[in-house]
Amino acid sequence: MRTYVELGFPALLGTDEDGLRALVEPLRAQLPPAGAPTSVPPEDHVPFVLVLALERPGDAVPAMRLGRRGGVSLIDDDELATYRPVVDVPDGPAHLVRDVDTGTRFLGVTPESATETIRAEGRRPLTVAEGLALVVVRPDMLRPGRCFSLAGSRTGTNQRVPAVWISERRPKLGWCWDRNPHTWLGTASAAG
Repeated sequence: MRTYVELGFPALLGTDEDGLRALVEPLRAQLPPAGAPTSVPPEDHVPFVLVLALERPGDAVPAMRLGRRGGVSLIDDDELATYRPVVDVPDGPAHLVRDVDTGTRFLGVTPESATETIRAEGRRPLTVAEGLALVVVRPDMLRPGRCFSLAGSRTGTNQRVPAVWISERRPKLGWCWDRNPHTWLGTASAAG
């Protein structure tokens, strides 16, 4: 929560630090126990990520960081609004995703195929909001040659899959085709 406060996220939710704390406090009971077992490789694993329900997910993009360079979106706000979750997302101002995997094992695999494997394992792909939250609170997880698709959000009208990657030494939100493999782009997921 401290990262969100430092980056000014309470104002994006129309509240202050105390208000944000009150919004997220009920989620404390859902935190995974320290050292919970996982099958995710340690270098790709984040135990949990707090995701804030911003009215416009793109408002989180400038808070992505690579060193001192902020993030940029290659998807304009009108198009970004068409990406909807294709996975269950809890209602409310915030939620947690647990046992997050940045998906390095899916480098060179199409997002479509990676999503099939992720679902067969009982996991789910991350949404745009969840992937942005991951990069905002854990910028170290977005690494050169180890970026990721966010196949939990789709437009329903085309084969575009949103993704975050590094280009021109800064984080970027963009999209790739669901049937195109990239050697530098995996598919991120969560256990729940």
